[in-house]
Amino acid sequence: MLTIDSKNMHFRRLNEKIRAARDKKITLENCLGQRYIADGLGGKEIIIKGTPGNGLGYYMDGARVTVYGNAQDATGDTMNDGVIYIHGSSGDATGYGMRGGRIFVRDDAGYRAGIHMKAYEDKIPVLVVGGRAGSFLGEYQAGGLIIVLGLESAGGSPVGFFCGTGMHGGKIVLRSDEAPPNLPAQVALSRATPEDMAEIDAHLNEYCVAFKKDKSVILAGSFFVLTPNALNPYKQMYTHN
Repeated sequence: MLTIDSKNMHFRRLNEKIRAARDKKITLENCLGQRYIADGLGGKEIIIKGTPGNGLGYYMDGARVTVYGNAQDATGDTMNDGVIYIHGSSGDATGYGMRGGRIFVRDDAGYRAGIHMKAYEDKIPVLVVGGRAGSFLGEYQAGGLIIVLGLESAGGSPVGFFCGTGMHGGKIVLRSDEAPPNLPAQVALSRATPEDMAEIDAHLNEYCVAFKKDKSVILAGSFFVLTPNALNPYKQMYTHN
């Protein structure tokens, strides 16, 4: 295993070292704001100690990334495959344009998480947020699965305003005692069925193993499901729905 001390290292130099390394497992010490870590990367495991900058896992294609700290904006932007675990919170636009792979955020995510997520055949991206997500969660979502658990929150909906704005595909599952506020007309709201819960079960297991959480506590809550309304006014604008 290779260890890189990234303190004060320019992000281009750091990413060059990661790509050039023959080691399949790399630990980054003292990470602070370096952008585009694991950009397009596949076949390697990256352990990050600190706070990576914007675009972590941008176009990532099969790597495994674990962050022991928070992550900044656009984590998993246009991610194609692999998995990212964040032992903290992530910034805005987590999972932007995500088209495959999985992102697990132990705590909170900022605004516009899951914006433009999409799916094709067996490529189904998954974003799991353990805490709360900001406004415009799943904006223009075209596919994939978003799960927000609302753990450690003070009650109420675990999402901000305008959840699912422009949504025309995919699914959002919210662990909450109350429905989210200000849902747009093109989003249908229902209580989770046993089939819905079976669909997310493996992802809950992975979240609990990664962050040492008690699954029984999670399952004790109530769950809502958000899907595109059958009368979705945006549906006619897309070839695949």
